[in-house]
Amino acid sequence: MRWQGRRQSDNVEDRRTQSGGSRGGFRGMGGIGGGPGFRLIRGGGFSGIIILVVMFFVLKAVGVDPWQVLFSDGNMGQLQTQSSGRTVAQGGGVQSDESTQFARTVLAETEDVWSGIFQSNGANYPSPTMVLFTGQVQSACGFASSASGPFYCPGDRKVYIDLAFFNELSSKFGASGDFAQAYVIAHEVGHHVQNLLGVLPKFNQARQTMSAADANRMSVRVELQADCYAGVWGYYTDQKGILEAGDFEEALNAAHQIGDDTLQRRSQGYVVPESFNHGTSAQRAEWFKRGFDSGRLEMCDTFSANI
Repeated sequence: MRWQGRRQSDNVEDRRTQSGGSRGGFRGMGGIGGGPGFRLIRGGGFSGIIILVVMFFVLKAVGVDPWQVLFSDGNMGQLQTQSSGRTVAQGGGVQSDESTQFARTVLAETEDVWSGIFQSNGANYPSPTMVLFTGQVQSACGFASSASGPFYCPGDRKVYIDLAFFNELSSKFGASGDFAQAYVIAHEVGHHVQNLLGVLPKFNQARQTMSAADANRMSVRVELQADCYAGVWGYYTDQKGILEAGDFEEALNAAHQIGDDTLQRRSQGYVVPESFNHGTSAQRAEWFKRGFDSGRLEMCDTFSANI
């Protein structure tokens, strides 16, 4: 993928200086906040209260306002910039390592493509914000760890990703290549598109009265549509001449490697179809290919398809 030298998005919050915790294994890519692929982190208790009390008096003793530090809504040690729409950590802006530059470039490419698609249909495209974190993070959908994998939270319209996931994608799941990584980001942005089009709100409302099995089956359709939307983005990206030989195959392989059946066989040696919530390897690859081959949103109607 010829991404170097292209525009990089400023819709990025770099929270890596405030994140912590250990990284876990892959739990599924493309989870909707509060649903599949999203795991709440619980903890604290009495010991946590004691630590907060001690920190309160220590900070007060050294002349620091403890209320600003301890109860700053997760923004401790950061300055908010209203003009750029991103969070700038103390001592500098968004880190500029190569993986960060790549993620920002892919996000910018999704902004360009989806803005064009929405504009052609007489609508504006409000871009999502990408949050970069390490270990664990707080979103409008709750706390999540890196073990959850990348996810989109419709509550704050943000894509969350620990860039270390890309190393796991390659080393643990055999999905290497920059366009495989781009597919991951494009899938999460696909969920943002679903949110704007009303798909996610309807699903989140409907699943409140569904059985677990029915909710899983509906979740598969939601996830496969996001795969298809990622393919639509890939179609227009290819039209720009950005893709190189083998890029499409990289994304297709990534979609295959993170299918529910493949992940379950790898982790437990057998599959439980009733628990699928993202789709099989064959389904994920198929729907990405549909979007990539056509570049048309109407080809991504997973809700009317026989799945």
